[in-house]
Amino acid sequence: MEDKHLASQSEIIGALAYSIIFLVLVTLGLILFFYYSRKKIIEKEVEKVNIKLDHQKKILQTTIKVQEKERNRIAQDLHDAISSKLNVVSLTTNVLLDDDSMNTEQKDALNHILDITTRTLESARKIAHELMPPILDKFGLKVALEELFDEFTSNTSIKIKHHIETLEQLEKSNELHVFRIAQELINNALRHGKADCLQMELKKNKEGFELVFKDNGVGFDINEYKKKTGIGLQNIKSRVAILNGQLFVESSKNEGSTFTINFHSYGY
Repeated sequence: MEDKHLASQSEIIGALAYSIIFLVLVTLGLILFFYYSRKKIIEKEVEKVNIKLDHQKKILQTTIKVQEKERNRIAQDLHDAISSKLNVVSLTTNVLLDDDSMNTEQKDALNHILDITTRTLESARKIAHELMPPILDKFGLKVALEELFDEFTSNTSIKIKHHIETLEQLEKSNELHVFRIAQELINNALRHGKADCLQMELKKNKEGFELVFKDNGVGFDINEYKKKTGIGLQNIKSRVAILNGQLFVESSKNEGSTFTINFHSYGY
């Protein structure tokens, strides 16, 4: 009788053991099922985000391409239409000035016209040059940036310290993006930051290249900066995104600003 009782207990314990093992296996199966299901859902979501980011990047590239095309058209119009006509005015004025029959008042008026025409021609040339710098296409980014610095420092109290390395593997279209970023950073520092001393460094590294820009301007609050959506700032962010870069900003009131941009690829 006792043997039967022991056998019955053993069967119960065995059944419980098998039940527990079964429950553990089912639980593990459910956990694995939900884990892999969740993993697939996350992978799908990541894929959707990546597709969305790629789409946004293509939109940015198209927008900026259209902007550059329009800049090029305006620069061409300034050169072909306005500058050429102003040159005709200048030449005609010089011919009239050589006429001995002109009295002093007439010559003063003509000299005034010539002065205005010359200054307008110079302004048109400068605007066209900023819209589409020909030196960038002919001599590359390093020379174009150095000329840009010279334009800002010539006959002004502005100082720009710089160290620019040649990025041999950077595509022409991406050189233009870097040039525009530098141009926008300088304009913002002078116009909004009220700076008079700037520093720019462009150097290669293992991942790609890095641009560091510093100014001694009035600075700003970082939290306010993050909320800003100005055209200049958006232009910088868009071009940084196209170049697979990361933008880091450091600034505080009356302490100047530092912009560090890490570009992770050369853009083959």
